[in-house]
Amino acid sequence: MDNYLLLKLLHILGAVVLAGTGSGIAFFMFMAHRSGNVQAIAVTTRHVVLADWLFTAPAVVLQFVTGLLLTHRLGFSLTSPWFLSVIGLFIFIGLCWLPVVAIQYRLRALANEALETGVLSAAFHQQMRWWTALGIPAFASILLLFWLMVFKPLPLV
Repeated sequence: MDNYLLLKLLHILGAVVLAGTGSGIAFFMFMAHRSGNVQAIAVTTRHVVLADWLFTAPAVVLQFVTGLLLTHRLGFSLTSPWFLSVIGLFIFIGLCWLPVVAIQYRLRALANEALETGVLSAAFHQQMRWWTALGIPAFASILLLFWLMVFKPLPLV
């Protein structure tokens, strides 16, 4: 059996999970923060940390593995402009995502502290600004990756 279609399906599903989880997390974090409701923010930050481990982390691994296997299967060069652009964006997104994960743990701790005081600290709001500042270019890069995957505008060999 040719595994190309299975690899392609898994790669697409990984991309869907990454984009869906990323946009969903961003929406719910933004809306909870905007509400100012400390209980909603505390619950949301807990769920965001969990969602990143249940969905985002496995999807990142799946994307990397299936991407390399598809690149090899299709005979694309690992030194081609297309591949170097794709892997560069993948690494850039990872460099944004890793600090975001750490920030989400801090946001969760700060939200839990706010449950006792009833007030979100200035540190929470500052961490949210960093979270947003890292999330926007990472998500834009995911969209650029989609474009590169579909249109392949750069040489593949």
